[in-house]
Amino acid sequence: MKALVKVTLKNGVLDPQGKAIHQALGSLGFDGIDQVRQGKLIEIELAENDAAAARTQVEKMCEKLLANMVIENYSIELEQ
Repeated sequence: MKALVKVTLKNGVLDPQGKAIHQALGSLGFDGIDQVRQGKLIEIELAENDAAAARTQVEKMCEKLLANMVIENYSIELEQ
């Protein structure tokens, strides 16, 4: 089973990388962009076949290592 973990900054947290991407896109001629927020996508291959157990395991990974719970949110998508 594969888990896709999307980690993003919480609303209100400054995003200097997103700001730099926004400015670079503008300098390349891409208009009409109000805001850019940068995040990360983590793919994890799991030996677990039970979706509920896999989700619980990945949630623990996020809370202990993959996401900074003070400033980041995460979402999990499981694929068979």
